[in-house]
Amino acid sequence: MARYTGPVCRLCRREGAKLYLKGDRCYTGKCAIDRRAYAPGQHGQGRKKVSEYGLQLREKQKAKRIYGILENQFRNYFEKADRQKGITGENLLRLLERRLDNVVFRLGFGSSRTEARQLVRHGHFTVNGSRVNIPSFLVKVGDVVAIAEKSKESPKLKELAENAQSKAAPAWLEKDSNALAGKIVAIPSRDEIDVQVQEHLIVELYSR
Repeated sequence: MARYTGPVCRLCRREGAKLYLKGDRCYTGKCAIDRRAYAPGQHGQGRKKVSEYGLQLREKQKAKRIYGILENQFRNYFEKADRQKGITGENLLRLLERRLDNVVFRLGFGSSRTEARQLVRHGHFTVNGSRVNIPSFLVKVGDVVAIAEKSKESPKLKELAENAQSKAAPAWLEKDSNALAGKIVAIPSRDEIDVQVQEHLIVELYSR
């Protein structure tokens, strides 16, 4: 299955919630979910009774779309989370939060996860001084994520860096706006992950 390349606002409408897939636009009156808060398509406004399976599926789809990953990737994350100690659903979200593209987004160096993913792929970021262009790279405590030296002169990166100064990073990240870098100081707790997903429904879905 190829990555979805259609209008991302349809995905927010399908899930009935803001997924913040278009960055700053999602905070304006142009947001599609604010203007048309119903599912897309001919029957989007019809009333439908959702089954238990349907609720579980929607939560899984929502999480996949928020982090921008495919089904096989998502299942691999779930299996890895299931093997770890602790609550599987929370382990899953922690793994997704530790993706390099998500960390770049959380530090404010990308207006959306999609933009952050593209910047990582183009080699604009380093981890502990080494250039990394794999968005799914999992950072660990103590790692330092920074804008690559050569990329600091890019007009786009300069603009993002200026905007990042006004954005607060979550408590598990320590941002140095002057050095255009951030350090992972802890594994995020569930309270520090502001994603509106009922992860227990995802666990129930995969446990069928």
